[in-house]
Amino acid sequence: MDCLLKNANVYVDNGFIKADIFIKDGMIVSVGDSLSNGDCAVSFDFDNKYIFPGFTDVHVHLREPGFLCKETIHTGTLAAAHGGYTSVCAMPNLKPVPDSVENIKAEVKIIEDTAVVNVYPYGSITVEEKGEVLSDMEGMAPYAIAFSDDGRGVQRDEMMKEAMLRAKSLGKMIVAHCEVNELLKGGYIHDGKYAKLHGHKGICSESEWKQIERDIELARETGCKYHVCHISTKESVELIRKAKAEGVDISCETGPHYLVFNDMDLKEEGRFKMNPPIRDESDRLALIEGIKDGTIEFIATDHAPHTAEEKSKGLKDSLMGVVGLETAFPIVYTELVRKNVISLEKAMELLNGNAQSRFGIGHSVEAGQPADLTVFDLDAEYTVDPADFLSKGKATPFEGRKVFGKCLMTMVNGDIVYKG
Repeated sequence: MDCLLKNANVYVDNGFIKADIFIKDGMIVSVGDSLSNGDCAVSFDFDNKYIFPGFTDVHVHLREPGFLCKETIHTGTLAAAHGGYTSVCAMPNLKPVPDSVENIKAEVKIIEDTAVVNVYPYGSITVEEKGEVLSDMEGMAPYAIAFSDDGRGVQRDEMMKEAMLRAKSLGKMIVAHCEVNELLKGGYIHDGKYAKLHGHKGICSESEWKQIERDIELARETGCKYHVCHISTKESVELIRKAKAEGVDISCETGPHYLVFNDMDLKEEGRFKMNPPIRDESDRLALIEGIKDGTIEFIATDHAPHTAEEKSKGLKDSLMGVVGLETAFPIVYTELVRKNVISLEKAMELLNGNAQSRFGIGHSVEAGQPADLTVFDLDAEYTVDPADFLSKGKATPFEGRKVFGKCLMTMVNGDIVYKG
């Protein structure tokens, strides 16, 4: 569909300009002032609205194949479009696990048939993510954006070293969920004040940062391109900051919930349970500083839907994981941009620009690029209501929170995939 988007505040070249965007055959033809409507079948007036490059989330769980009661590639990508995302990276904890050419090609076929946004699958590091035998990394390399055993840390040093060497030889990144199993000791929320006050078993911070510490040394030794998933502790921030200064090829992400909540904000509800857990206020503040100084380059949702029943069993017995694709931008905008923690331009780096440079995915709003973009009304205030979600998952710690920033439209290759 050829169309003209008029009068918007458009994010171009790391800043915002008042401009029109002409789109033809799925591509952005021009970005400028007072462009002619010409033969466009459709014109949209977005005066006082904002057009951003479609966001990219490097860490989502679409649950298909294997767990269709939680989410499908179709419903998960509809949720992504509703949240302004045009590209997502799908984690491999599926059934079957994409640990072979056959398995990852089956996932790719579903993506091609049912996804409404761009989906880039991860291949697993090990067979069935069991940490015992390396997957067919060579065979999967043409299909996998990178390799990860997300949901589980690779426990054996020699296994991770060999994975890094193989990934480097293939020009691929290792994307690591860092967790030392022997330090978990049955914990399920942060080992902090709330756990002690309410008699819960805690997960210590060392279970995360200790494996990051190991992996940094392995990345240094092997020269592998290395990315750390969902960091949550102040020690993790400092280790990564130091490694970057020393030239290690490392990047990392954190999630919106770790930037907004501390463990004293927890409630006895499954919607506050995720892995890693929401931690101490000192950790939250360290993550904020990491965002501001560039140590943390990505805000990723770790969108992890479960059924209502699976999330209805309180902090102790609910499954780990919350949804986030449909709340990430409004939370970042409301809690970080509007409160002058970061600029809107910085938010665009965290939600799109850094994915282009690090993962090679996502697009800018400029002539010659695919029309992958999203439109927001930043003045729209509303209350987060999971009943409005397009995801099958409804568990979010942000339920009932007042936010600003409502998605009006998302386009992928010039096709409208969400319209509010």
